[in-house]
This record gives sequence, structure tokens and C-alpha cells, in this order.
Amino acid sequence: MKRIYSLKKKEEIDQIFNSKKSVGHSYLSIYYETYDQPHFKYAISIGKKYGNAVNRNLAKRRIRYVLSMNKDKIQPNVSFVVVVKPKANTLSYQKLSEMLTSLLYKSKILKKEES
Repeated sequence: MKRIYSLKKKEEIDQIFNSKKSVGHSYLSIYYETYDQPHFKYAISIGKKYGNAVNRNLAKRRIRYVLSMNKDKIQPNVSFVVVVKPKANTLSYQKLSEMLTSLLYKSKILKKEES
């Protein structure tokens, strides 16, 4: 995923957290906000309680990969932060992918596929 899709400034991330639009469950949460921009932007937040640096980086790579696979279906005018909770370190890649995708649909960040 290219760097133009990532939120870099703390102010931008804090603004999304302060908007209080969120969906989540015991493994992941997504905070989101709509903006007038040409493409979506995202950030991944994962705390030290999740595990060591190797485990945290693996989880972030997996989440980035799921987002890159769904890049064409993500709404262009949204910015969001994926918060990974410590309980998620027990999940396999497939389960993590399913949960993240379901949260993206629930928050209407991901468009439904047209048949």
C-alpha cells in the first residue's frame, strides 16, 4: 500500500478519535470520519500489550494486506483508524481478515459488491 494512503499527523488521528464514529468488538475497533479528499486514508494503532515488536509488525502487515486487497471497494472520502486490541493476538490470519472485513462493511467504509 502506498504512503499516500496513510495518516501521518497526530492531529489528523486525534480528530478521527474525537469524531466518536466507531464500530468494533473485542478484537478490533474502527474509528472513522468522512472528508472531502480524492482517496481514503488510514492508520493502524496497536499497543504494546499485544506482544513484542515482531508480533505487532506481523499484525500490521496482515491488516495492510487485507486493506490493499479491498482497496478498490473502499469509499474514497473516508479516513479511518484500525485499533487492534491485545486479545487479537490469538487470531489466525483468516479470522482476522474476516473480522476486519465485516467491521469495514458495518461502518459502510467498504462498498457492497454489485452482482
